[in-house]
Amino acid sequence: QVQLVESGGGLVQPGGSLRLSCAASRSILSINAMNWYRQAPGKERELVATITRGGSTNVRESVKDRFAISRTYAQNTVYLQMNSLKPEDTAVYYCNAELERNQYWGQGTQVTVSS
Repeated sequence: QVQLVESGGGLVQPGGSLRLSCAASRSILSINAMNWYRQAPGKERELVATITRGGSTNVRESVKDRFAISRTYAQNTVYLQMNSLKPEDTAVYYCNAELERNQYWGQGTQVTVSS
């Protein structure tokens, strides 16, 4: 099992930046993949970015020129760097871990982009 704790959300003006963090309770090298999802009001949850155990990354096409996923082994933490934020990026952002055959979720962190 793994517990995930997200942080770093908040209110930001359009064009601003935020870095979300996801701290895992075990080594992220033991986890098949770590993902960031988001869910806007009235919309389905969507995959934003993935980083695999081997370090391969994939970012949603619609945000790949503004968002980046990374990790640090020492802190067992995965990050989502979000730049040039837009109002349509407003959502609850969730960290997800694929471990063995199970999926684990964090509690989510709210990101609001508004002037």
